[in-house]
Amino acid sequence: MGDDLRLRAVVELARAMAAARSPEDTWRAAAEGASRVLSGNFAALSVWERAPGRLKVLVNAGERAPDEEEFPPDETYPVHAFPEITEFLHERWVAGGEPHAWVETAEGPPGGAAAGYCHQRVAALRRRGRGCCVVAPLVLAGRAWGELYVARAPGEPVFDHADAELATVLAAVVAAGLAQLERLEEARRLAFTDPLTGLANRRLVDTRLDEAVERHREEGAVVSLVVCDLNGLKRVNDTYGHAVGDQLLERFGCVLSRGAARLPGALAARLGGDEFCVLSVGPTAEEVVAVAEELCERAYALEHGDGVACGVASTGDLIGEVRSARRLFRLADAAQYEAKAAGSRWPVVAGREGDDDPVVRLADEVASAEVAAGERRRIRGRRQ
Repeated sequence: MGDDLRLRAVVELARAMAAARSPEDTWRAAAEGASRVLSGNFAALSVWERAPGRLKVLVNAGERAPDEEEFPPDETYPVHAFPEITEFLHERWVAGGEPHAWVETAEGPPGGAAAGYCHQRVAALRRRGRGCCVVAPLVLAGRAWGELYVARAPGEPVFDHADAELATVLAAVVAAGLAQLERLEEARRLAFTDPLTGLANRRLVDTRLDEAVERHREEGAVVSLVVCDLNGLKRVNDTYGHAVGDQLLERFGCVLSRGAARLPGALAARLGGDEFCVLSVGPTAEEVVAVAEELCERAYALEHGDGVACGVASTGDLIGEVRSARRLFRLADAAQYEAKAAGSRWPVVAGREGDDDPVVRLADEVASAEVAAGERRRIRGRRQ
């Protein structure tokens, strides 16, 4: 590929990463773009997961071997098998060197160099039918992040020093795109996360609940909502100070998260103030009620707490037709209101009081009042 074509390919790689709408799209754009620039037939992007000490492959792009998936869920390699990632970046680079790419071939290290760590790369090239590769360390914010790997098929020209230099430049371009992705992911996380408890916030609950009710309407999936109001928070704030009140909120957030973990795919959230919820899609109403009962029990065991008022609404119970997220939320909220009014230590469950369930009746009365209020506003608007 000529210099002009390579330059255009580098620019296109950067643009594709910037335009990506998901992490997967970003990883694919990086790998495919790097493969084009370096005239490879395969490329991979891997991240160094420090806690388990492994390289995790994020994407395999191009001509994949039979055992390779585009987005592998569990393709990992222990970093001790590839010490150049850690040793180079933490010893030589810190000592004043610069991260740079290097080339390896299925025949062994070029120039007759000692094998050392290279035998792992060589074995992988042979096992997957590739002729050579160039590996470039990725550095983000001054820390080793992972690696960019591009390979060519047997019989293709072996990567040379100029290719390695170009791969080093590509690694910097890819690292800039990954840094942008991390900033966007952090912004998304902050937009949908309660800063005090680390749980989801109301914005994310509203989004997920709309999606859940749509699944219920289309597939019949059971959708359940548990709403909890933490009792006595004002008393705690007034008596012990807001720092203790915040601590109580955090501790109940942990209780809620632990309970939600018993329901596959459930979302634990703080709606605001002293109000929390768990959104569940799939598990039965009985399973959700059992979790709600556990939440109530554990809430009473918290220091300074007075338990919670807890309401449950599930499409698995006799609550009538649920065609909107708003109705399910209204039912759960009405059940929580009933629990608080009765001073109940246990959940109140909508639809379990017979044909004249006060919870369902209250929710329907609120809905009727809202409709009437809306109609009055429309009439006033027309008169004006």
